[in-house]
Amino acid sequence: MIKILLTFWFFLLGSAVGSFLNVVIYRLPRRESIVFPPSHCPFCGHKLSAKDLIPILSYIILKGKCRYCGAKISSRYPIVEFLTAIFYALVFWLYGFSFSTLKLLILFSMLLPVFFIDLEHMLIPDVITIPGTGVGLIISLFEGRLAQGILGSLIFGGILLLIYVIALLILKEEGMGQGDIKLGFMLGSFLGIKLSLLSLFLSYFIGGLFSLLIILIKGKDLKTAIPFGPFLIIGALISLFFGKTLINLYLSLF
Repeated sequence: MIKILLTFWFFLLGSAVGSFLNVVIYRLPRRESIVFPPSHCPFCGHKLSAKDLIPILSYIILKGKCRYCGAKISSRYPIVEFLTAIFYALVFWLYGFSFSTLKLLILFSMLLPVFFIDLEHMLIPDVITIPGTGVGLIISLFEGRLAQGILGSLIFGGILLLIYVIALLILKEEGMGQGDIKLGFMLGSFLGIKLSLLSLFLSYFIGGLFSLLIILIKGKDLKTAIPFGPFLIIGALISLFFGKTLINLYLSLF
């Protein structure tokens, strides 16, 4: 019973964090402060009251519209709040009060804004990935695996950098954004060597399948720009939760 109540508390905590992450997602690409001014409607500029800022519920109660001007509110807001709430609750349910829980919650809280910002603006903010790499290395130090964090960062980011340089030399164009490379350095600092390699494979595999679907369904060509950051993030999260199982399953085939 206590664990259920604590899990619900983490759900509420996650929804509140998600509400803040929505501010980050909206303001960072616009180079606005994430602290000032207080939350307001992006259409009419009216300052939002506490009853307008209840995570998930406010969107439902207001039927997805601003209370003051009636403008439609993006569905991204409740989606981000719900995803964060579910992730926080799930991680606590699986790992309880542990360093692993803290690590996963910190990482997810940095990755979710990157996911949606890159999806919408094809931009990965340095203000998240560069400090994020430092955070990953500090966590690796506390875990007693600093060498793994450093090598993972160099391998993940280094391989993406190599692909970037090869694309420039051979195709005379960028094969990916520089933000993806910095994100790779950050992810590697959390993942270590083996999970970094697995994450890279999964990212390209999932990204390739998605690109193929886009080409088949929408008739786009191979040069259509598709943000790669979300696939790097998906690959990393799969590796964190299921990496050891996937690696052992692969090795059992031989």
